[in-house]
Amino acid sequence: MSAGAPTRHLHGLIVRRRHRLLAAGGVSALLAVLGPGLLAGLSDDDPAGITTYSILGAKYGYELIWVLVVSTAALIVFHELGVRLGIVTGKGLLTLVRERFGGRAAAAVLAALVVANTGTLCAEFAGVAAAMQLLTGMSRYVSVPIAALAVSALVLRENFRRVEHVLLALGSVFVAYVVSGILAHPDWGAAARGAVVPDLPLSRDGLLVAVATVGTTLAPWGLAFIQSYAVDKRLKPKDLPYERVDVVVGAVLTGVIGLFVIVACAATLHAAGIEVEDARDAARGLEPLAGSAAATLFGLGFLGAALLAAAIVPLSTAYSISETLGDKADLDDTFSEARPFYLSFGAVTVVAAAIVLIPGAPLIQLLFLTQALNAVLLLVLLPFLRRLGRDRDLMGDHALGRPGRIATGLALALIAASVAALAVLTVA
Repeated sequence: MSAGAPTRHLHGLIVRRRHRLLAAGGVSALLAVLGPGLLAGLSDDDPAGITTYSILGAKYGYELIWVLVVSTAALIVFHELGVRLGIVTGKGLLTLVRERFGGRAAAAVLAALVVANTGTLCAEFAGVAAAMQLLTGMSRYVSVPIAALAVSALVLRENFRRVEHVLLALGSVFVAYVVSGILAHPDWGAAARGAVVPDLPLSRDGLLVAVATVGTTLAPWGLAFIQSYAVDKRLKPKDLPYERVDVVVGAVLTGVIGLFVIVACAATLHAAGIEVEDARDAARGLEPLAGSAAATLFGLGFLGAALLAAAIVPLSTAYSISETLGDKADLDDTFSEARPFYLSFGAVTVVAAAIVLIPGAPLIQLLFLTQALNAVLLLVLLPFLRRLGRDRDLMGDHALGRPGRIATGLALALIAASVAALAVLTVA
């Protein structure tokens, strides 16, 4: 061995040791920031999302999977921009809109968010009602009030960390849909073609499903929530690289879960010519996994997804209203310290639950059509988000670069074109 060999060997050991320490530190840092991206992403696969993906798969088979792929890409782009704005500025979306564009602009964005969030929360409680009816036969007049009280008690009475851990744990319910999609033995070749070959039926119904898919994947409430939640979590610019991983993982999981719901329904319901009319129809997509217990498994997944989103959507609304009013919005504050925050959460929860309890309220239509409305309301929200991201006075070196400006502009243009086409076909 040469004289320099021991030195080189020692140097190699030191380098490897440092890399292991850096890797361990990286994992710790990632775990510390984990939450906003995962929760905002997984909550998109709520009952409204599962219903929309089920309708897409049951009615059009594998043909429109590319819409989910494009929507998931847009989700990554805009959720990353949302957490970047929150981390760099330390402020929520509505606070920035109010400060940079004035009170009227903030009121317009807030109005769009409140309408979108109320509609989506109605969908979550409709999901609770449908799931409990499947599982136990329980009336919506019992299940919905219990769910509203349960999620309110969890979010408003527990500390920030405990709430986050419970919500992340609820995300485990989505594995039922992944396993279902695999065991349905779908035509993966057709699914791959549907993912990369754009093909859209030139009909109102086809375009409505596509627009609803965009609205349920890139939901308005998620854009406001992810930014405010990053602020509430007190993330700093040094956390941004790790938070980007959180965002990408959450968005990709959203798309993957949606994909397996679509292929499960395409391989079962579409192949049999069955359309989704109620939760029991969608449950048939799980028969390859559970046989006669399909309705039970579907109901459990539906219920867990509904409770997760029912906790987060009013939280997004409470953040937005408090920020517009210039008041505190923090889960660790007491009621006396953040009165508008707590009152907003309670008010939107009560209103949404009351709407679902109206006799004869059509649950599946609530679940599906509110998502198409989401896509329309994105056209109010996304331009402000994009302008804030481009503002170098606000964002400094973290402002959107050329690729980011192109990606956000293209996504906005595609959403506007699809909504306009749907409006034309509806009128015609």
